[in-house]
Amino acid sequence: MKKLFLLALTIITTNTFSQRPQGKAKESIKISGTVIDKETGTPLEYATLVLQSIQDPSKISGGITDIDGKFNVEVPGGQYNASIEYIGYKTYKLPQTSFDRSTDIGTVYLEIAAAELEGVEVVGEKTTVEVRLDKRIYNIGKDITTSGATISDALNNVPSVDVDVEGAISLRGNENVRILINGKPSALAGFGSTDALQQLPADAIEKVEVITSPSARYDAEGTAGILNIVLKREKTLGLNGSVNTYIGYPANSGLTANINMRTDKFNIFNTTGVRYRDSPGSAYFDNTYSSGSYDRIIEDRIYNRLDKSLNTNLGIQYFINDQSSITASAFYRLSKDEDLTENTNERYNLNQLADNTFREESEVEDDNDYQVALNYENNLDDDGQKLTVDFQYSKSDETKPSIIEERQTLPSDQLIALENIYENEVENEYLIQADYVLPMGESQFEIGYRGNLEENITDYRLDSLDQSTGLFNTNKDLTNKFTYDENVHALYSQYGNKFGNFSFLLGLRLENTQLKGQLESEYDASELEEDLGVAVDANFDKNYLGLFPTVNLIYELDEEGMQSISLGYNRRINRPRGFYINPFPSRSSRTNIFQGNPDLNPAFSNTFDLGYLKRWDKLTLTSSIYYQRETDSFERVQQSTGQTTTDGIDIIRTLPINLSTENRYGAEAGILYNPAKWLRLNSSVNVFKFDKEGVYDGVDYGADNTSWFGRFSSKVSLPKKIEWQTNAFYRGPSQNSQTESDGLFRIDLAFSKDIMKDNGTVSLNVSDLLNSFKRESYTETDFFTSRSEFQWRKRSFRLSFVYRFNQPKERNGNGRGGNDDGGDEDMEG
Repeated sequence: MKKLFLLALTIITTNTFSQRPQGKAKESIKISGTVIDKETGTPLEYATLVLQSIQDPSKISGGITDIDGKFNVEVPGGQYNASIEYIGYKTYKLPQTSFDRSTDIGTVYLEIAAAELEGVEVVGEKTTVEVRLDKRIYNIGKDITTSGATISDALNNVPSVDVDVEGAISLRGNENVRILINGKPSALAGFGSTDALQQLPADAIEKVEVITSPSARYDAEGTAGILNIVLKREKTLGLNGSVNTYIGYPANSGLTANINMRTDKFNIFNTTGVRYRDSPGSAYFDNTYSSGSYDRIIEDRIYNRLDKSLNTNLGIQYFINDQSSITASAFYRLSKDEDLTENTNERYNLNQLADNTFREESEVEDDNDYQVALNYENNLDDDGQKLTVDFQYSKSDETKPSIIEERQTLPSDQLIALENIYENEVENEYLIQADYVLPMGESQFEIGYRGNLEENITDYRLDSLDQSTGLFNTNKDLTNKFTYDENVHALYSQYGNKFGNFSFLLGLRLENTQLKGQLESEYDASELEEDLGVAVDANFDKNYLGLFPTVNLIYELDEEGMQSISLGYNRRINRPRGFYINPFPSRSSRTNIFQGNPDLNPAFSNTFDLGYLKRWDKLTLTSSIYYQRETDSFERVQQSTGQTTTDGIDIIRTLPINLSTENRYGAEAGILYNPAKWLRLNSSVNVFKFDKEGVYDGVDYGADNTSWFGRFSSKVSLPKKIEWQTNAFYRGPSQNSQTESDGLFRIDLAFSKDIMKDNGTVSLNVSDLLNSFKRESYTETDFFTSRSEFQWRKRSFRLSFVYRFNQPKERNGNGRGGNDDGGDEDMEG
């Protein structure tokens, strides 16, 4: 595979270098300039300069822009019809036709080719979609339903994205999605978890990039694709910023401040927020058993979750000269969760109540996250060559002590079990990457390296009370320390070009993955070997070498960029996280344990995506159909352990395995419609189907499922500068091999009014207006059934106030005017 990669790289490099001018004729001149998105102020990569000879119109030359939107093209001096083009944008025609000496045409600002956007007077309130060769970019505008909300809440308003009742994020119905912050894995997003996104403020987001066909510069992790969250940072000179404070019910309050100070040599930026949030929830389970001391158990659970957090991100960018800069940033998050779960059980035999129990679990979760990052950029010459080097270190230290007490309350009051659990999880991650971009006439070549080194240490101890002695004894079988390392080294190369209305981006990525595990425990791994039917080594060291090609094509069906077709293909990988690998059984209750599988291997997928974009005067349509085939996909299966608790209840184990081959088909469409200045409508729908095949331990886990989800948003501008926004979301019924889930529906409502000469905005939000966002499921196996209802968070109300200083209102809407450190395409290695 190494030889194949080197051969492919050599062929690409040889072909692209052969297109470069071999010698500079005496009459040759250079035409240079920069292309910028007029709305956002961001550079447009792969914009095309077209030069058509006036004397011989059949002769067409030109070039494309680099990551910074710059082009530098060498052509013979003469008379040309010159224009600048970019997919989905209005063509800009240069007034100059005579080029007899080298010319810098300066900065050219392109406008999106959507007439309806021109009719909206305040640009910061627009919702727009930009289609690139490898992504869709949603500038989600001034979404007042997320004022004072979290990043997780804001993602639930992005087309193709779904956030379930527990905060799990999926893309097109697939939860194996890679979350990036400013193009990189980050402590801001959490390590393999989305918990941090439920604590960070939504108003820190500039835009969200939905990348369903990632180019080679991205990590190959995530079979569903990538969500890249780009955070705000102003480029306006001087001191500017905003302050957002809010209060809500159930108890929810916080304060977030965004401050930016820019001079000719420095840019200093900071976002700091504090939060206090109570999130009550509930669950109901009706379980039946084919064996054990009870044939039916009904559980009522009440969740009381209190989150107190502080987060701050501070950075400084120093402009060394006009060509280079260095940026240093540091992030810190301190979080303390206090969770109390109360579980009332009614236990039956032959429809007769046998006894009642009450279980109380108290958990305190202290979480400290740190991250430091350095970024160096150097524009090596005026031709557009660029070198970018990055280093990032992240650390998360999470301590979770908990106490579990379970008592019998009927027919008598007595203690059943008392347990103390101590769990500490420490994660360290190093990221090193370098990218080099080389424009070559009309094309562009890019090459890069990225190393991502992760270490996860989980220390778990369970102490149980021995009622006969009154002493706590450590459970040796359930106490362990597991160290899991995931080291990924990657080289990538990609080449892009445009011929008339046709653009393409081809890439190849070589990744080497090392997965290492070390278990320190008295647990007998032979039990797991017996369950899996294969030899299992909890102390393992595995290596995988793979090639991941990507192909992205776009063809514009008209000259104005109002209609286009895109085609994408990519190969991706799903690496098991440490939680899935750790063979040590951990448990959410005395009757349910989760056990990782060190024999779990990565899953691989191949995905094809065909898209269509059409813009009318007041309407924009985006649509696509897609197909994905994943091999060795993960499945969590539930089994009876053959063991019972001291009071005779079967203990059930959940085990992840490489079970099946999965085929996934889908279609999606999104509409942005602005029929009038006072009304803006946004809707999307995604329909998908998957079928999987797999047999494990004599049980057929094959399943077919067709489901869909859709969302609708309307925003009405009322008199007196009042805005009214309504968001509705519905997810259809779904099923897997063991569980069927009913549909989910929710409505969010918000009103806002501008005050203080438009420097301030007051908003009132209602989340889940009908209190209907509840998951109802039915699970059936050969040894038990379960009907359940689960509500993660009840209906909530929130009143917020935003004040902006030295910052026009439109810049607060979606962070127009800049990217965060390393937040654009040049950071996505």
